[in-house]
Amino acid sequence: MILAGDVGGTKTILALYARRQGVITCVKKQQYASQQYASFEEVLTAFLADTASGTIEAACIGIAGPIVEGDCHATNLPWQLIKATIAEQLQTQRLSLLNDLEATAWGVLGLPLSDFVELNTHAEQRSGHVAILAAGTGLGESLCCWDGQRYQVMPSEGGHVDFAPTSEQEIDLLRFLMRQYSGHVSYERVVSGMGLVNIYQFLKHSGFAIEHPEIAEKMAQNDPGAVIGAAGIANTDALCVETLRLFCRLYGAQAGNLALTCLPYGGVFLAGGIAAKILPFITQGDFIQGFLDKGRYQPLLAKLSVKICTNPEVALI
Repeated sequence: MILAGDVGGTKTILALYARRQGVITCVKKQQYASQQYASFEEVLTAFLADTASGTIEAACIGIAGPIVEGDCHATNLPWQLIKATIAEQLQTQRLSLLNDLEATAWGVLGLPLSDFVELNTHAEQRSGHVAILAAGTGLGESLCCWDGQRYQVMPSEGGHVDFAPTSEQEIDLLRFLMRQYSGHVSYERVVSGMGLVNIYQFLKHSGFAIEHPEIAEKMAQNDPGAVIGAAGIANTDALCVETLRLFCRLYGAQAGNLALTCLPYGGVFLAGGIAAKILPFITQGDFIQGFLDKGRYQPLLAKLSVKICTNPEVALI
């Protein structure tokens, strides 16, 4: 059997696949709350509790963090994933640890068009490099380089580049976050689950609107980013609506930055958990406005396809 894993700051998904007569089927899949475990090995032990020893032939695990000499220290978790240790636990040497956006990129390349929603209705469908961005617990980015015959996936930590504001409101947001994070503010601080909360807190403290007590209570008891997203989509809270509007614009701005960096004529793809969940809002135009607002290069970006991946298991594929 083949083990596939998707390790993120919020959740970890593990799945076992069997191959019979050339057909691959999922025989077991489980999701775990990452923060409730001290290590990846603990999660793996729980998952393998009812799996016979020695039955895993190969494994591939995508992790939200940089891979250095085969190992990974997760960015938003206190986990150190050591390839040799995991291989010993699985009793297989056929193990690959990948950056989660590298794994996501391979998944995106293999999905049918029905798993995507196009944001840029004027896009020209062309071949070429592909750019991937995924806002979830953090912000991941990767590039699929096209050589004319095949793709080569290049992982990155582009979500940690400097946040570059483009309006007075965004400058004020940067100043607010510089006080909170003692200096460096990356795009991950504004385009992610934590980014939704950061933007909401900024708008609240800047006096944009009064915080409703019921929203504050829900945020204290549940995932605050999810609460903000739900209220914003429902248009029931002014702070949440403005948070989503600014979030979408900033997401689009960074997607445009990446597009100018690598010229992905094959398209820009948005994965991660947030885009699909706020689909009714992200399609309203703020994202594309931020994406296209690049001065002289707006005409070039206007021709690029920008698609949202709606398959939540793309990183396992």
